[in-house]
Amino acid sequence: MSYRLLALDLDGTLLRTDQSVDHRDIAAISELQAAGVTVTIATGRLHSGAVGAARACAIEGAIACCEGSHIIELASGRTLLHHGMTGEVAAVVRGAFVDHGLTPFVFDADGIHHEHAGAPYAPYIRTWSPNLRVVEQDVAWQTIPLAAVAVGDEAAVAAAHAVLLEHRHQLFSVSFAVHAVPGKHAVMVRAAGPTKGTALAELCRHVGCSLAEAVAVGDWINDVPMFEVAGRSFAMASAPDLVRAKASDVLVSASGVGGGIAEAIRRSWG
Repeated sequence: MSYRLLALDLDGTLLRTDQSVDHRDIAAISELQAAGVTVTIATGRLHSGAVGAARACAIEGAIACCEGSHIIELASGRTLLHHGMTGEVAAVVRGAFVDHGLTPFVFDADGIHHEHAGAPYAPYIRTWSPNLRVVEQDVAWQTIPLAAVAVGDEAAVAAAHAVLLEHRHQLFSVSFAVHAVPGKHAVMVRAAGPTKGTALAELCRHVGCSLAEAVAVGDWINDVPMFEVAGRSFAMASAPDLVRAKASDVLVSASGVGGGIAEAIRRSWG
C-alpha cells in the first residue's frame, strides 16, 4: 500500500513532555512532505494550542482540533467544519456545572473563557490553548462552545458527569483526575458525533485520498477512533493496553521522548 496521508496526535505523540518537537521527527516529516505525502494533525487541543507544533513541522493544510469538532485550514485560517454545542445543549452543560459548584472553562475556536475563580487551574487548562481570557460567567457562554471543561472535587465532578451522561445522545463527556492539581477532578464535554475517526475521514476527503491510504499515530484512548478507520495505525510504546490493542502496529518509542514519528514514517514508507 502506498500511503498518502499521515495524521499525528500531539500530546505524548508528536510533542515531547517539554512541548517541543524532536529534531528527528521534524526531519522525517520534512522528507515525507517533500515526497508529496500530506502530514496533518488530529488533536484534542484547540487550533490556538496546535499551531506551534504545526509551524515546527511546516504543516499548513487542514488539521483537526477538539477531537474533530473543529477542522481548520492553517494557511488560510478557513474553518472547514465547526461542530459546537448549540444553545439547548450548552444550557444543559452550564446547568450541570453550576448546580454542582464546579469551576467552568468554556472553549471556542479561538481560546478559552473562564471566571476569576478559574485562576488556580489555568496552568493546567492552558494545555488545550494558550489563549485564556477571564470573563464574567454570562459572557463565557455567549458563543457556541466547541467544548467545556469543569474542575472540582471528585464527588461534585462525578455528580455533574452523571447528569451529563443522561444526555449522551447529544453530548460526549469524560471525567478524570487532574494530576497537575492534586485532589481535583475534571469533566470534559463536547457535542456528540465528532471523533478523531470522523476527523480523519474528513481530512482524507479534503486531500483526495481514501482512509485506507492514511496512517495514524497516537497514544491515548481518544486516538482509538482513528486507529479503527486508518489503513495503518501506530500506538506509542507506553500507550494503555486498550490503545495498543486497537493499533495495527506498536512503536518502540515511548510517549513524550521524541523519535516516534520518525519511526512510524520509516516503517510505513521505508
